[in-house]
Amino acid sequence: MSNISDFLVRRAVQAVGVIWGIVTLVFLLRFLSPQDPASLVAPQDADSELIEAIRQDLGLDEPIIFQYRDYLLELVQGSLGYSYASKVQVNDLVVNALPATLELAFASLIFAVALSVPLGLISAKRRGSGVDSMSNSVSLIGLSTPNFWLGIMLILLLAVQFNIFPTSGRVSPTESLSQWAAHMVLPTVTLGTYFMALIFRMTRNNIIEELNKEYVRAARAKGLPENIVTLRYVMQNSMAPVITVAGLQLGVLIGGSVVVEAVFNWPGLGTLFVSALQSQDWPIMQGILIVVGIGYVSINILVDLINSRLDPRVNLA
Repeated sequence: MSNISDFLVRRAVQAVGVIWGIVTLVFLLRFLSPQDPASLVAPQDADSELIEAIRQDLGLDEPIIFQYRDYLLELVQGSLGYSYASKVQVNDLVVNALPATLELAFASLIFAVALSVPLGLISAKRRGSGVDSMSNSVSLIGLSTPNFWLGIMLILLLAVQFNIFPTSGRVSPTESLSQWAAHMVLPTVTLGTYFMALIFRMTRNNIIEELNKEYVRAARAKGLPENIVTLRYVMQNSMAPVITVAGLQLGVLIGGSVVVEAVFNWPGLGTLFVSALQSQDWPIMQGILIVVGIGYVSINILVDLINSRLDPRVNLA
């Protein structure tokens, strides 16, 4: 227990440093934009004097170090800032969009893991067979296919041509569970296919490596059933790297769903980010990047803890 406590304290300190770096980088990126935030607040026919007065009111005329100080103070108080274009707090926009993104990310990860791990086990056990060759070919296609193209093709085939699934949008599960599931299928498959292929290849390679180790031969020589050897020993020792990748991919899914959300008009952080990018609304973009960064750091810590429970050889020191 003390090792876990020490680990959490160390990682919390590291996380603060990483998040501070993310916040600093995101803050500095704003100054690369040619769009003046004051012009977003000002009326369209505003003259230069009015825009300058708005700049002073917003504190945008102050030195960058003072703006940075004020920005950090807002974040410490739990505020992600104010959207000049939308005229609302960024917290409200992020809170409204985050559930849809998390829903899609978790569904895609479950889809990827549920298919890739059993297929990886079967391919490893039947190495060189037709099933193995076909699975490897499919995984190679999954790794090579851009998700935006896959999404468009799925829409054209399964939504437009055969009218099996809706073309876009999201329905809350509280409104209609069947409609919610129907709207989830295409974006989930689109976002999860690449990660399914990635996890499949890692699972297959790890299991093949474990099957060739001495302890497996010793277990078989003792007469242990093959299912026990495979599931109790080989799978457990193979899963730590897979869980690491799967956990990290959850962070990637949350942050990398921009294109898929745009294709399917999914009302999540990705769609919100694209909208903010088009209007040069930097407070929204900053808020989303910070939330995603914090989520990614948190997932890293959680993955390390899970691995330490699955594999005693993992050292948390």
